Amino acid sequence: MTDENHETTEDSRLTPPAIQAPHTTVHVIATRDEYLRAVDAIAAGHGPIAIDAERASGYRYSQRAYLIQIFRRGAGTFLFDPPAIGAFTELNDAIGDEEWILHAASQDLSCLREIGLNPTRIYDTELAARLAGLPRVGLGTVVEELLGIHLAKEHSAADWSTRPLPQAWLVYAALDVELLVDLREKMGELLEADGKTFIADQEFASVALRDFTIVRVEPWRRLSGLASIRGQRGLAVARELWHARDDYAREIDTAPGRLVPDTALTAAAKALPPSKRDLAAIKEFTGRASRSQLDRWWAAVERGMATTDLPTTRAPGESIPAPRIWSDRNPEADKRLKAARAALTELSDFFHIPLENLLTPDTLRRVAWSPPEPLTVESIIGALAELGARPWQVDVTAQKILVAFVEANQSIEAPAESAS
Repeated sequence: MTDENHETTEDSRLTPPAIQAPHTTVHVIATRDEYLRAVDAIAAGHGPIAIDAERASGYRYSQRAYLIQIFRRGAGTFLFDPPAIGAFTELNDAIGDEEWILHAASQDLSCLREIGLNPTRIYDTELAARLAGLPRVGLGTVVEELLGIHLAKEHSAADWSTRPLPQAWLVYAALDVELLVDLREKMGELLEADGKTFIADQEFASVALRDFTIVRVEPWRRLSGLASIRGQRGLAVARELWHARDDYAREIDTAPGRLVPDTALTAAAKALPPSKRDLAAIKEFTGRASRSQLDRWWAAVERGMATTDLPTTRAPGESIPAPRIWSDRNPEADKRLKAARAALTELSDFFHIPLENLLTPDTLRRVAWSPPEPLTVESIIGALAELGARPWQVDVTAQKILVAFVEANQSIEAPAESAS
């Protein structure tokens, strides 16, 4: 269904919410022949490409796409079954140079690239909503606020690896893309009125080039509750349990937490059970695979208890400490960070752009922890650019950061000067 003719109020962001009209039956393309015909149809359409992907997060180990939705004016709506079709090279060749509209592109680009869909130009309506200063940026909320259409989101956390997919889910998936072109036009008007189009262009270009693949040196340290484990031996057991669960989850393509939750692994690592029976007796050691795979988990505990390769109590790497301990570890950096954050908060309010979009918190923390020398606006500009800040972010924040750092340094030196 397309909703290209709905009316919106010209002088207001808010329009009365409307109930979405019933949708026609949605068909999923699952054969190569039908896919190739769809590619021709999409190529013959006009305007940008609205695209979305549905995964099975929380159900499957992989983050692959289990459904791809595409809408283009003059072509219509198409839903594809990626596991059945395979590579989408032909589609990418047909539309790769067009603008692709996504909502929260960072969530979908990795799984799209995995099947050969890699845009060169994007328009991220979720990011646009942030830059426009909208208070809530979820797709359903933004569509209702700007287009006056109610978009139900009850299937957003569904298991999209299910086959066949229920028709109600497919209607939900189709609507997710059928309104994106209209939404992109409305968002463009808001950004243009606020003088933020050039900002959005830089942000979208940055997202399109970014690699969202997460590679961690010690991924087991992401285990929830790890901080409650005391001692290297407990950490070694936690590490082995995490790897055992991860290996099994990958083997059967199931989300690790659905096998044994993090709380169960940390409970076992804290208890350091002396036997398999003691492991099974831990009441917090729960989960659907906690008993059926008990031998697997006990073997992991034994490895952790026997290893001489004990992990360090703190994660290795170049990451800087958490700001909460800066006042003790590096009080000068703590003053710089607080002063700069206060200055940027004022800028955030002035531009109606969230603080984390004005400048990523990690970038500000790194510059505050180890500022460039000598401390000049040019050196701040260079440091921000090196850390990946976009030109508009550098232009807006560099001078404010410099002033904040200088004033923070003066407040540190003042007591010593008074004493002399």
